[in-house]
Amino acid sequence: MRKSLLLLAILFSSISFAQTITSKLEDANVEQYELLKKVNQYYPDITLTKSITNFYADGKIIDSQQQFDIKGTKFSSYKIGIEPGNKKLLFEYVSDETGKVFGDVQLFKGNVVRTTFTERNNEIEVSINGKSVYLKKV
Repeated sequence: MRKSLLLLAILFSSISFAQTITSKLEDANVEQYELLKKVNQYYPDITLTKSITNFYADGKIIDSQQQFDIKGTKFSSYKIGIEPGNKKLLFEYVSDETGKVFGDVQLFKGNVVRTTFTERNNEIEVSINGKSVYLKKV
């Protein structure tokens, strides 16, 4: 009896936590575009585009990503993701010139703070409003 009650409890609790996740290719909303515009102002290697894929769970955005056509560019891979809340974005790109470069850019007390990891040079760099404030080889 206890085993069957436990099984039913697990079954019903897992059903209640199930979410439907969908994705839509659409124009960036105002907040997303403002973040991208502000980041691009200080860091032009973060591309400014209006097209974005939003991932929804039960009607709320849980992740956003930009897709890029990299044909004819120096990149073999280029990805940008915007976290919910539109205060932080993640980036990753790969090129023959730079190797793999990744990190994040976030808004902090009116500043645009970027943390960059460059694998080829084994460097970590922190920049505020486009100006490097910390650089370390690892």
